[in-house]
Amino acid sequence: MKKFTPKQWIRFAVASFVYLLFTLWMQNLWLLFGLIIVAEVFLIQLVPWSAWKRSSNPVVRNTLEWIDDILFALVAVYFINLFVFQNYQIPTSSLEKSLLVGDYLFVSKLSYGPRVPNTPLSFPLVQNTLPILNTKSYFDWPEWGYKRVKGTGTVERNDIVVFNFPAGDTIALKVQNPDYYTLLEEVGRSRIELDKQTFGEVLYRPVDKRENYVKRCIGMPGDTLQIINNIVYLDGKKAVEPEDVQFNYYVSTNGKSFTEEIFRKLDVSKDDRQLLSSTGYYSDVLAFLKFPKDANGNFGTVYKMPLTKKGLAELNKLDFVTNVVIEPDELGGTTYPVGYRTGWRRDNFGPLWIPKKGATIQLTEQNLALYNRCIRNYENNTLEEKDGKVFINGTPETSYTFKYDYYFMMGDNRHNSADSRSWGFVPEDHVVGKPILVWLSLDKDRGWFDGRIRWDRLFKVVHN
Repeated sequence: MKKFTPKQWIRFAVASFVYLLFTLWMQNLWLLFGLIIVAEVFLIQLVPWSAWKRSSNPVVRNTLEWIDDILFALVAVYFINLFVFQNYQIPTSSLEKSLLVGDYLFVSKLSYGPRVPNTPLSFPLVQNTLPILNTKSYFDWPEWGYKRVKGTGTVERNDIVVFNFPAGDTIALKVQNPDYYTLLEEVGRSRIELDKQTFGEVLYRPVDKRENYVKRCIGMPGDTLQIINNIVYLDGKKAVEPEDVQFNYYVSTNGKSFTEEIFRKLDVSKDDRQLLSSTGYYSDVLAFLKFPKDANGNFGTVYKMPLTKKGLAELNKLDFVTNVVIEPDELGGTTYPVGYRTGWRRDNFGPLWIPKKGATIQLTEQNLALYNRCIRNYENNTLEEKDGKVFINGTPETSYTFKYDYYFMMGDNRHNSADSRSWGFVPEDHVVGKPILVWLSLDKDRGWFDGRIRWDRLFKVVHN
C-alpha cells in the first residue's frame, strides 16, 4: 500500500476543505464527486501530472512549464470571471453623468450572488463571439437552468446593475439595434428571414450569453411605475431622481457658435453634440418645435444636446442663446410593449405594474400584451389564445402566477437610453452583478497629453 507524506496529507486536507466550502456554496451535492479528483491530484497520483518536470530536455521542460502556467491562469480566470467579478467597459452614454463612456469597471458578482452558468463550456473573458474567428465562444450543450447562489445582498432601488439584455434572446446578426422584436414589428418576419444580406442569420442566445447592459434599477418587483412629463412616480409617489439625470434640449443662438470651452463647461461630449441642418428631417422637427426662421427661410444656428440640471443652468447664463426647448416625447420612438397600442410614450409612460415572484394576475387582453414575454420567453411556458381562451402549456387558464422577480431599468441620460421603456422588464435570472469600482477611465474626446486619462475617476467607487 502506498504511503503518503505528512506534506501530502496537509495539502489534500486544505484543498478538500476549500472544495467542500465551494460545494456548500453551490448547493450541489453532485460536486462531491470532485473530491475524487482532489484525492488523485494531491494523494493517489495515478496520473503522472508532473512527469514533464523530470525531462532531461530543457526545451521540453520550459515549453511544458509555460503551457502549465497558461492553463492554470485560464482556469483561475474562468472561475474568477464566473463567480467573483468581471471587467466591463461603458460603451454608450445612457448612464452619463453617473458612468461615462470610456469607464472600465469591476463588476461584483458576489453583490447579488453569482449565477451558475447556463452554458458552462465557454471560452473565458469572451461574451458570445470569438474575436477574429467570429464564431460562437460557447457550446450549446450542456445548457443548465437558472440557479443563483448566495451573495452579500440583493438588488435595491437605484442600484446601477449589469444584466443580460432581455430582448437579446433572438438576434438578427447584422442588425442588432433595434432589437429583433422591434425589427419584426417594423419590417416583418419574412423580410428578415429572406434578406440575409441586410439582416444576417437569425440566432438564439442563452441567457448568460446575451449582451451585457448597464442601467439603473428604478422599479422594484411589485411596484407600479408611471412617468408623467419626465418625472417618475412609484406607487403614486414621486421617485428620487439621480443627481445628474439629463434630458435632450434644442438650443438656438443669435448666430454665434459654441466653442469647445463652452461645451466642456456644459459637460457635453463630442458624440452628444449635434449642429442641426435647416433641411431634411431636422427641418421638420424644428418647425414642429416652432423655432423661428430667418429672412432666408433658415432656422439659423440650432444645437441638440443632453444637459443635466447644472448644465442647463450654465446654458441659461449665456447671453447669445435665444431659445431652449426640451425634446418632446413625440420624438422618443416606440415604447413597450411593441405592437400593442397603449398610448404611452417615452416621457409619459404607464402606469405599469412590475411582476413579483409569487404574485398572480388575471389574464386579460392588456395583461397578455404587457406580460406575455415574461410568461413565454423568460419563464419558458407555451402560451396561445384560441377560441377566446388562453392556454398555458396546453391547459386553459384565467390567471398566472409569476416564478421570477422583475426589475424596471432606466438610464440617467433619459432621452438617449434604450431601456425598459423600450423593451420591458429585466428578469432576476438576467442580473449579472453590481459595478463597484472604476479602475480606468479614458476620454476619447481628448489627447493623451490633454486629459485622455480621467485621473479623478481612477479607482473611484461607483455610488448608487
